[in-house]
Amino acid sequence: MERKWWTLIAVSVATFMLLLDITVVNVALPSIRADLGASFTDLQWVVDAYALTLAALVLTAGSLADRLGRRRLFVVGLAIFSVASLLCGLAPDPTFLNLARALQGVGGAVMFAVSLALIAQEFPAGRERGTAMGLYGATIGVAVAIGPLVGGALTDGLGWESIFFLNVPIGAAAIAITYLKLRETRDPHATRIDWPGVATFSGALFLLVLALVRGNDEGWGSTLIVTLLAASAAMLVACIAVERRVGEPMLPLGLFKIRSFTGVQLAAFAVSGSLFALFLYLTLYLQNYLGYSPFQAGLRYLPITLASFVAAPIAGALLSRIPARIMMSAGLAIAGIGLLLMSGVEAGDEWTTLLGGFLVAGGGVGLLNPVIADVAVSVVPKERSGMAAGINDTFHQVGVAVGIAVWGAIFVGRGADKAAEVLAGSPAASGDRPRQLVEAASSGSLNQALAGVPQHSQHLIASAAHQGFLAGFNDVLTLGAFLSFAGAAVALWLVREREIDREPAQPEGEPGTVAEVATP
Repeated sequence: MERKWWTLIAVSVATFMLLLDITVVNVALPSIRADLGASFTDLQWVVDAYALTLAALVLTAGSLADRLGRRRLFVVGLAIFSVASLLCGLAPDPTFLNLARALQGVGGAVMFAVSLALIAQEFPAGRERGTAMGLYGATIGVAVAIGPLVGGALTDGLGWESIFFLNVPIGAAAIAITYLKLRETRDPHATRIDWPGVATFSGALFLLVLALVRGNDEGWGSTLIVTLLAASAAMLVACIAVERRVGEPMLPLGLFKIRSFTGVQLAAFAVSGSLFALFLYLTLYLQNYLGYSPFQAGLRYLPITLASFVAAPIAGALLSRIPARIMMSAGLAIAGIGLLLMSGVEAGDEWTTLLGGFLVAGGGVGLLNPVIADVAVSVVPKERSGMAAGINDTFHQVGVAVGIAVWGAIFVGRGADKAAEVLAGSPAASGDRPRQLVEAASSGSLNQALAGVPQHSQHLIASAAHQGFLAGFNDVLTLGAFLSFAGAAVALWLVREREIDREPAQPEGEPGTVAEVATP
């Protein structure tokens, strides 16, 4: 078999592992809460700790890969991710788990940063790369499709720890394929790492997400939250200043002058900040509100994931025939329509209320993933593909991290307001009690919260908690849809076909090409 197909297999196996881990973790969150005594904020950090370190380091990983070798860094990422997965499975408490999840994000950053660059170096632009991206998108669809089922089965049968142990043998297989079958490439013109850019960008992102996650608990006007937001803004300004001055910036601001480059980054942020970030809250609804087990919840995710699986290869086949901006915009708009169809859930509704939205949103994501992956590495010179893939993955992960934090703040805030409205006139309507009730309903601990409540008040308080949950849930789904629609409009406006490399790559060494250093 040709090397390019081995490359696609190695990248697909690694991507499968990464995405399987994300979908599996979502299903296992309620079990993690019950076993480790995690709070609602802890559950947010199980997802955000991973997304945050991945987003903060993926640009650095892309730069290192261009300099030190993409195959070498890919193996390093696989090894870190596998070891961190083992530590996650051994976690004795939420803090240890979240630290291990952060380490997973380091490995994931390297793998994400290099994966698309490895495909781009082996498959020339045009129909052949479109086919590869379609298969890559289908891998994403399979991982998302079986993730909830695998996660539910493992969590129910062997415990939530097994979802992390599963990554160890998969990682070992991917490392073996990479060493035996892939070639090494690097950018011969790359220079030093932009450490000031890494520090300021990572610091700004961490402070922003920390402020958003802690805002409800501390108070949005509190000294701590205001200080965190101000410090984040200051570090972002410092990051921009640094990147404008250094010779080899981590985040080359000049690339954003390419309209299509900017458009694909904003599209990645929009889909991640909307649908992908909202998977956490959909899981909480299925398991903690409707009371399904992890495996039962996984079964109910099948429509959205199978729709994505079916749409992805179709999108790959259409990449060379339909303008990218049309496909990108259509995918985001369809995903937004799906989120709107999911909203409007009422007390007494069954999970089938979500079914239409699941199918529509899944189709939209399946259409969108291959085109984002293709355009992300096709609007820059080939030797900068590692950096381009890293920037795109950064926007994906920033979207997830910021989305989860923002939706969490809105979810709890809106839910607390609704609960207080239902409880008006009773002692439970005062202070932090409404917010605590919504968090208890979200984390599956409402029964414990009701244990100390007088019998005659339990029904009213339970009703307030449930109504608060639904109010917050419906609001974040609706707002997520609007974010997706905004991304569709921006993609349609910014992405231009003439800026995307659709022609087969010239033979190495011809005039106008830039050769890469490659070793067997």
